[in-house]
Amino acid sequence: MRKSHPVRRAVLAGAATVSGIVLLLSLKPASDPGSASAAGGAAPPVAAQSPQGGRGAGAGTVTGDAARTQYGPVQVRVTVSGGKITKAEAVQAPKGGQSDRVTADAVPKLNQAAVAAGNADIDAVSGATYTSAGYVKSLQSALDKAAAAAGSAGQQEPGGAGPGTQVVTGDAAQTQYGPVQVRITVSGGRITGAEALQAPKGGRSDQVTADAVPQLNRAAVAAGNADIDAVSGATYTSAGYTQSLQSALDRAGG
Repeated sequence: MRKSHPVRRAVLAGAATVSGIVLLLSLKPASDPGSASAAGGAAPPVAAQSPQGGRGAGAGTVTGDAARTQYGPVQVRVTVSGGKITKAEAVQAPKGGQSDRVTADAVPKLNQAAVAAGNADIDAVSGATYTSAGYVKSLQSALDKAAAAAGSAGQQEPGGAGPGTQVVTGDAAQTQYGPVQVRITVSGGRITGAEALQAPKGGRSDQVTADAVPQLNRAAVAAGNADIDAVSGATYTSAGYTQSLQSALDRAGG
């Protein structure tokens, strides 16, 4: 019997190995898993999107003005999607001493209430009256900004068809405790947003303003005109608000 030559066996083994490697390479995916993930990765969070989207309900994150309270500023940031509040958080809240405990207890409840209500008409948290009032004021400011941004996105040229959207600021009304000035957003002939750019401040006026202005803003939107009731305990602020609101409506009508 003829014996196989050692060199021939080595050559055959090497050829088999090369064939196996070629087969494995032919089975490897054409694209790298990392690049595929990057190409089809998740969309950016809502917070990274612009509040001024295209047609339809937009989505965005808006931060309200900081509301001053006796124990420190309160500032609220909301995420709005499809015209609804999907998230609310306080980016500023009273801190130091007992305020730490009050804030830790009240803010999560206020956040949940804002999302559940979908507006700034939420109840104060027991034991956190000032923080609650500041939260509501900043929340309303954020919602007004979101409404104005959405209106700007859909605003039409004066010569175009349809009602269009306007953001109009009324004259500052002087009161015994300081000026009150109102800015409104009007869309389709209706008030869709209202906010006070100026309001009495300093001393007790801070608390009166924090309590009254959100109520007046909501009343203006609900009524659609300046025929709104004065807030109890804020007669002068209410009168100034109504006067400036009427001024803004006159300009919008003109």
